Amino acid sequence: MLQKLLGRFADVRPQEIRATLWSFLYFFCLLASYLILRPLRDEMGIAAGRDVLQYLFTATFFVMLAASPLYAGLVGRWSRRQFIPLIYRFFILNLAVFWVLLTFNIDVTWTARVFFVWVSVFNLFAVSVFWSFMADLFSTEQGKRLFGFIAAGGTAGTLLGSSITVGLSGLIGPANLLIVAGVLLEAAVFCATRLELQSAPSAEPTRAALGGGMTEGFRLLLRSPYLSGIALWVALLSLAGTFLYFIQQDVVRAVSADPAVRTRIFASMDLIANLMTLALQFAATGQLIKRLGAGPAAAVLPVVFALGFGALLLAPGLYVVVAFQALQRTLNFAFSNPAREILFTSIAREEKYKAKNLIDTVVFRGGDVVWSWVFAGLVGLVGSALTVAGLAIPVMGVWAGLAIWLGRTQEKTLNNRESGA
Repeated sequence: MLQKLLGRFADVRPQEIRATLWSFLYFFCLLASYLILRPLRDEMGIAAGRDVLQYLFTATFFVMLAASPLYAGLVGRWSRRQFIPLIYRFFILNLAVFWVLLTFNIDVTWTARVFFVWVSVFNLFAVSVFWSFMADLFSTEQGKRLFGFIAAGGTAGTLLGSSITVGLSGLIGPANLLIVAGVLLEAAVFCATRLELQSAPSAEPTRAALGGGMTEGFRLLLRSPYLSGIALWVALLSLAGTFLYFIQQDVVRAVSADPAVRTRIFASMDLIANLMTLALQFAATGQLIKRLGAGPAAAVLPVVFALGFGALLLAPGLYVVVAFQALQRTLNFAFSNPAREILFTSIAREEKYKAKNLIDTVVFRGGDVVWSWVFAGLVGLVGSALTVAGLAIPVMGVWAGLAIWLGRTQEKTLNNRESGA
């Protein structure tokens, strides 16, 4: 009966049911925790001022650059069963420290800046670890069938997180929301532990430490054109997201000077996007990715960004920004992000953890740094953030073409393996 129920949303085989459900719940708790934290981060970014944002992005990159080799060393020495709970519980400890700082108003300005950087690091590391686990656990064929449904777990979690923030931010205050986020993160650890136990006995070797040095991810990335292509795809995702984020901050700042109002705008934006995403993930993601392939599904997002930047040129304003953000987040999480994660299922296990984490964290946040300074420089040169958005439209075409190439390269690799070439 459970298989029939799940079969309405995904092509799940009987032996995959438990692992799929624990993966769904794991991502649900993880993103519920993050979506409580993200509106707080965005409000603190506004409080810091747009002129400070590029410095915060730069600080985030350097923290990522320092943390990624430490993560690679951890993965090299400890098994998957050990390092995944350790990473998440380290983040829970950090939340406890921030709760103390915010509750007792300790150096509020610097606490806000550090919190902004920390949430940006936490988001990418926590989600990267999750998808590395998924790519390690499921094959490419399984990913095409199941990753859309599993991603829907994260989207459902974002609905809970956004709803908690909208409903409780005025009642218990921002600092106490950190306690709720910590509880949800511990629930994610529980789900990850249960998922580990669902691994087949034949998967025991995958639980061993990977070995290798702290800089192994850099070597793996540089020697593979395929991984380098994924890294470029992520860098262009960062460009599009950074440009839109800066424009969004300007628009929301102009709408209201009240931090509570701005926090609700950000949380409401998330809520709209997540409702639409969940509907698509349950109804269409798995079927679309199976039919089109990972490459075309990953190309959906660049097309949306090109259209959105064009819309901003024609009709700038809060409602266009909200619609643009909601649409790009919807199609990113519904199609492009699961498709990108499928691209990692065909690479070696060491690449899934070390090179993938490097791409998801250092490359992405490094792109944030570069593009934030590029955006600031271009605005100073042309005098308008919207003109800069127009300049980005042709780049979106290159980004879409890269997605198609990556999908074709993966299919060719898999076909060669099956034929024994």
